[in-house]
Amino acid sequence: MPGSDTEILKAIKEGRRIGADDALSPAYRGEIVRLMTIFVDTELAWAAGYADMINQAPGMRERVVAAHIVAEKLDHAQRVMDLLEGFGVKPELYVRSHAWTARLDRNVDLGTRQVGDDKRLNVLYYPMEGWTDSVVMNGLFGAATVIHLNEVATCSYAPLADVMAGILEREKEHAAAAVKGMVQAAERAGTAAAQASVAYWFPRIAATFGRLDSKRYAQYRDLGLRQGTNADLLTQWENDVAPILSECGLVRPAGA
Repeated sequence: MPGSDTEILKAIKEGRRIGADDALSPAYRGEIVRLMTIFVDTELAWAAGYADMINQAPGMRERVVAAHIVAEKLDHAQRVMDLLEGFGVKPELYVRSHAWTARLDRNVDLGTRQVGDDKRLNVLYYPMEGWTDSVVMNGLFGAATVIHLNEVATCSYAPLADVMAGILEREKEHAAAAVKGMVQAAERAGTAAAQASVAYWFPRIAATFGRLDSKRYAQYRDLGLRQGTNADLLTQWENDVAPILSECGLVRPAGA
């Protein structure tokens, strides 16, 4: 059973998946906990922000869909929190220990900087303004989330990869629902408001892929926690959202 960094790296290089019963080196354990914490914090903060948008939806059906998405994001957080409990995290205490609804001023630009006392992706420190803005944000960020989670669903830590494989399918459904909302919002109110939201959210969501000159990729790759580089994943997202924007009659912001 792997235990040291050398043994973990050797097992991963040989194509082994690391199981719940395997001994984890401190470095590998720390990265797994970090990865799970980022996911849980992101889902909790995302659900908290989107919940505020439910009653701004234009119709009953949209409100039902939004409420369903919020509930599923909380369920996703719970599934990974169950894994974190095995690493000594106390779920009830943890959920109460952070302000998941906390947001910064909308004019702030964090770039790739991490702020606050939780580990949510920093795009979730920006507030959404109204229904159209929320579906644009969720459509663009949903596409990014699918890319991020696909990396996790193929990671070397089997318990997390297996849980994430199921979560990934539902997150794809969330992203598709948001794109449908984008199309409807553009048809209902014209493209001006939606285009303004694209201009706002596009660079902020692009920043979730991190610094393009990050030196940590090799470490994550060797630990079996990443496949694509930050630049690879960003390019994939840009390619994935291009037809989404086109379908809505929207365009990528100039200079983004």
